[in-house]
Amino acid sequence: MQVTQEDGGRLNAFAKEPRMQVMEAGESGAGSSPLLLIGGGLLVLLLVAVAAWIS
Repeated sequence: MQVTQEDGGRLNAFAKEPRMQVMEAGESGAGSSPLLLIGGGLLVLLLVAVAAWIS
C-alpha cells in the first residue's frame, strides 16, 4: 500500500490496484457464457414466482 502524508500530519493509504487488461474486439469476457445468462434468467423467474406465492 502506498501511504502519503497530508497537511496536518494525517496519513492517507491507497490500495495497490491490479494492471488493466486490454481485450481485442473479438474476445469475449468470462461472464458472457450463454449458460450463465440462461441460469440467471431462470433464477430471476424463480425468485419472482416465490415472491408472488408468498404475498
